[in-house]
Amino acid sequence: MSTGGQRIRATALALAVTLVAAGASGCGGGSSGGTASGPVTGAATGAATQARAGVDQAVPGTVLLVPGYGGNVRDLDALRDLLRSRGRTVVEVETPGSGTGDLRAQAAAVAGAATQAVAAGAPSVDVVGYSAGGVVARIFVAEQGGAAVVRRVVTIGSPHHGTQVALLVNGTECPDACRQLRPASDLLTDLPEPPVADGARGPVFTSLWSASDEVIAPPTSSVLEGTLSIRLQDVCADDATTHTMLPRTPLVGGLVLRALADEPLRAAPAPDECETVRTRG
Repeated sequence: MSTGGQRIRATALALAVTLVAAGASGCGGGSSGGTASGPVTGAATGAATQARAGVDQAVPGTVLLVPGYGGNVRDLDALRDLLRSRGRTVVEVETPGSGTGDLRAQAAAVAGAATQAVAAGAPSVDVVGYSAGGVVARIFVAEQGGAAVVRRVVTIGSPHHGTQVALLVNGTECPDACRQLRPASDLLTDLPEPPVADGARGPVFTSLWSASDEVIAPPTSSVLEGTLSIRLQDVCADDATTHTMLPRTPLVGGLVLRALADEPLRAAPAPDECETVRTRG
């Protein structure tokens, strides 16, 4: 293989490894304390599916942060600390298979964490998913009973329609999650869009994405039909946030706070609010 070909292949692998999914609102107070231990792992027990027909949107509960491809919860530390500083109880969810295995198995771990949170007294959970973690959150809501216990879902740079980067990795170097994140994969095709039918009760979704995202290709793959999808550059025109910086940038933090506030976020903040959102984040 030529040096140029090796460089392209190495770049593709590096980008695939950084396909991190799911991490993290003026949030209201959550469950008492705001210092829940994390990370937490768990398998779905079915308790999260015992239900309630929708949850109270005005009463926030525990926030579950879901990492992306590779499963590194440390990527979400800035969001964790920000949310806790606003009084929220936060749990970082460790995903099985080092975050590269079957996305439905990863969603089962989120279901297990939700079950634990509700059993501990949380009125509901909010799920914040970074990169592939946003797809994991959608699976939990659509297929594993999450609609009964989830209040809000925020996805950050998530490949809702797949990413062409996943097409650059072949064979055993592209594990289950990598194959499932290819455009038009069976898993992505099966997920409902919009995630909650018009008029149905269920979590309120917000999708945050950056035009400068070099891992989600094209970046518009993060737009989720029927939800509030906010391009960072529409709030702050000078924003140049790349994929790996998404969960760490103050603008994203401020938008997450608004999306998880007592009242759902109905529209993107206007450009004249750019610095306000950044400062609060």
